[in-house]
Amino acid sequence: KSVIPLEGLTAALLNKKVQEIASQRGRRGTDSRHLLRQLEGLSRLSIQFGPRIEVPILMYVISAQFGLQRNMDDYMDTSMWRSCASYLERISKVIVDDGYKLGVHTVDEADLVLGNQGGNSAANRMKAAASGTQGAMAAVAAEQTLINPHSGEAESEDERAERLRVEREASMSEDEKKTIPVVGSLSMYLNTLEQEYTKSLQKISHHTAEYVARLRDEAKLVMLLTKGQTYFQREGMTDEAASIAQLRVEHLYYRHDTIAKQVDKAAEFYEIYGEVDMLHPACVSEGRAGTDFTISHPAASSGKPIMADDPADGTDWSELIQSLCTFVYQNGSDMAKARATICHVFHHALHDRFLEARDLLLMSHLQDKIYDVNDISTMILFNRMMVTLGMCAFRQGRIWDAHQCLAEVCSGRVRELLAQGVSMGRFSDKTPEQEKAEKRRQVPYHQHINLDLLEACHLISAMLLEIPNMASSSVSDAGNHRRTRPISRTFRKYHDIYDHQVFTGPPEQTRDYVMRAAKCLMKGDWKSCVDLCTNLEVWNLVPGEGSAQSIQSMLQEKIKLEGLRTYLFAFSAQYDSLSLSQLCGMFDMTKNEVHSVVSKMMINRELFASWDQPTETIVLRKVEPNSLQAMALQFAEKAANLVEANERLLDATSGNHGYRDDWKGGDGEDRRNRGGYHHQGGTNRANQGFNRRDGGNFGGRGGGRRGGRGGG
Repeated sequence: KSVIPLEGLTAALLNKKVQEIASQRGRRGTDSRHLLRQLEGLSRLSIQFGPRIEVPILMYVISAQFGLQRNMDDYMDTSMWRSCASYLERISKVIVDDGYKLGVHTVDEADLVLGNQGGNSAANRMKAAASGTQGAMAAVAAEQTLINPHSGEAESEDERAERLRVEREASMSEDEKKTIPVVGSLSMYLNTLEQEYTKSLQKISHHTAEYVARLRDEAKLVMLLTKGQTYFQREGMTDEAASIAQLRVEHLYYRHDTIAKQVDKAAEFYEIYGEVDMLHPACVSEGRAGTDFTISHPAASSGKPIMADDPADGTDWSELIQSLCTFVYQNGSDMAKARATICHVFHHALHDRFLEARDLLLMSHLQDKIYDVNDISTMILFNRMMVTLGMCAFRQGRIWDAHQCLAEVCSGRVRELLAQGVSMGRFSDKTPEQEKAEKRRQVPYHQHINLDLLEACHLISAMLLEIPNMASSSVSDAGNHRRTRPISRTFRKYHDIYDHQVFTGPPEQTRDYVMRAAKCLMKGDWKSCVDLCTNLEVWNLVPGEGSAQSIQSMLQEKIKLEGLRTYLFAFSAQYDSLSLSQLCGMFDMTKNEVHSVVSKMMINRELFASWDQPTETIVLRKVEPNSLQAMALQFAEKAANLVEANERLLDATSGNHGYRDDWKGGDGEDRRNRGGYHHQGGTNRANQGFNRRDGGNFGGRGGGRRGGRGGG
């Protein structure tokens, strides 16, 4: 009422006032919050005139709300964000449920400066005063001589504007009536709303109840994005629909199905009943009181409010993610396709669908193209996906695959590579602008990957691969010279640090437990190793029913198997023969399992022995090289290193820094085929990874290249 009088209020007068207020935005000395309150008041008055008048004013209100943030580090407070979301929800209801569509309304800057129609008429009167023959007073008095052509009666300027608006709408077709011209873009407003929500989660401390309450708004945001995508698809605006679909994917991909159901149920409970703390104490009790209100409170008659599980309303999240990503693949930009692929692989890996995730990643060739992407946030998302894929492989017992995925990210600065923290060292060379940019890229706390769980998966997978490797390298057998190359340098570094400690107390951190377990495994004490690895508390953080028990049983089987291999590597030189039944009793394995492990070691020339089937014993053979053979092996290894150094020098001079898998010499001959030892080691290491169609290796950065050139 303080903005505009209610008596004689018309749609044209309301639009004129909105244009006047909008023209004041951005001027020096104006109060943005005061203008916003005026626009909000006009938006409430516009409801009575229908969506064609209400929606454009709401777009002005939303634009004014986003304009309150002074710089890119400021974020919209929770009450303002929810108010903006409610306005967008109203617009979405009009355009989706009522069948309207948004048009483009261009505003002339001269109209804004002169006050729209009133300014134009004033300008016309000044022109008439300057060129008229009857004098200036007669031209100015023309305002009182406006005549309605239909009735012949005098009318004011506002009445004429309203009459012209009504006549213009009466002459419109049904399609034109359903088109609402607005200033601004709905797609841009939805993107900005999502960015403000993410910034608020980055700024709010995750230790407070405000952060937990803020998470409820994600359900409303996803609902708005869903309606926006539906509208853009209906209007054939595929680019905007694909960008909105990508935003939906990024707010759904990281949630496990069990968690997603609980989150949606909590959001629905809040919409119906409000805050749990605000419920009356009488209705919080488990039982239901009677209807005799003389002895019980009326709130206790209905009992505690709960959300019943409805199987019919269950959402298939994997199918939803599949449909959204497919739409982005078909209509999105290159960056959106890459991010959608990463999110899709992440969601597969989170639900233990390792084969689907691996195939999708390899077919997309993302591991080759990700380093050409100039977007740091996409690289961070790729790191998160690789880590999740590695933990998925670990849960399924694919130890080598897990180590290949986790080795690069976990080699150092894990917190920065996953955008879960900022390093604030004393000798940091980052500028203040770089630190601010890094803080803007931080992942919200509820999307964090637990670093203790990640470290446990990485170190245990490295332990199961490296301990047998270390045991074999410590024995000077002739056939084991190719296994001296370390598989995990990070694990070797931690293991050496642990060995060099003068006093080692009880294990406290995850790394200490794994190092202690590694020492036990080196001695053949697999039972102590199993106890140390399976009793870690981080396994309870894995989502899914029975996940902790399945991981513990998998670890027990893997540790027994690697314990047997380590024992044979370390102590086979002390025996002439080994009994199969004795090995079965030592490692609690069946005869078939022990027979399979020992036979594979024989085939791979890791164990020089043979089976004596009648007595079920393993007859070991001594193959220690003499001094001449040992010197020949050393010469061959140094020659192979010299050849590799020459190849690197040739690559540097020719500009071929790629180390491609199919890199050949000038005569067409594969250079890796020169030298049987070098070729054998490279082939062996390449076959341990995922073989792509082009002969590469699956893993982190340069996984295929390392596999193709390994062994030298």
